[in-house]
Amino acid sequence: MAAFASALLLLPLPPAAAHPQQRQLRSREQRQGCRSRRYSKVVAYYGLTTPPYKLDALEPYISKRTVELHWGKHHQDYVDRLNKQLATSMFYGYTMEELIKEAYNNGNPLPEYNNAAQVWNHHFFWESMQPEGGGSPEGGVLQQIEKDFGSFTNFREEFIRSALSLLGSGWVWLALKRKERKLSVVHTQNAISPLALGDIPIINLDLWEHAYYLDYKAVIISFKLFRKAAFETSQRIRVLRVNLDQR
Repeated sequence: MAAFASALLLLPLPPAAAHPQQRQLRSREQRQGCRSRRYSKVVAYYGLTTPPYKLDALEPYISKRTVELHWGKHHQDYVDRLNKQLATSMFYGYTMEELIKEAYNNGNPLPEYNNAAQVWNHHFFWESMQPEGGGSPEGGVLQQIEKDFGSFTNFREEFIRSALSLLGSGWVWLALKRKERKLSVVHTQNAISPLALGDIPIINLDLWEHAYYLDYKAVIISFKLFRKAAFETSQRIRVLRVNLDQR
């Protein structure tokens, strides 16, 4: 994505000795179509992209304060950490998509993967929303959803179920599965992206707590208290049953 390469810096190439695994990956000449050597020192570092709307445009669902924290701090932190890694990384000069796919390393992620994927995931998250959004899609997207899910309502319900069933931090996606040639709702843990698995993301939903905590903390606290009380009650019932059985 061109939007990620927000700054082009003329820097010396990292020494070959710093990248012992570079030979295992495609050479820069192969990846860049044998470009002229005069371009070999131009390296794209990634910048923080701005959401395609004002920071208060998603209210009342997502507040300006949450967007400022989520985008301005958490998203920015991933960008900063990735750029720090790239200064001495074998992925120096890769596009974001190449970096994510290569660093995923067939399910054994290399150190650069997490920050790169989170930069991409967050950019995609902002692009997946719009003010006054919602409702049913149109045209080919709607036709494909109806073909693969039966109806838009079925898709919506499956997307919600997937979000509610995710334990811990992660993402929910509508993605085009290449092998199956169909749309599918998937949820992934932490920074895993369908992009790394060879599939095509369509929309995503961030379910890391920083994405919603400020706006919905009262609901979250109430739910956690309810869950704690329910667990303690179930434990008491279990102990009571054991005691009754032993009589």
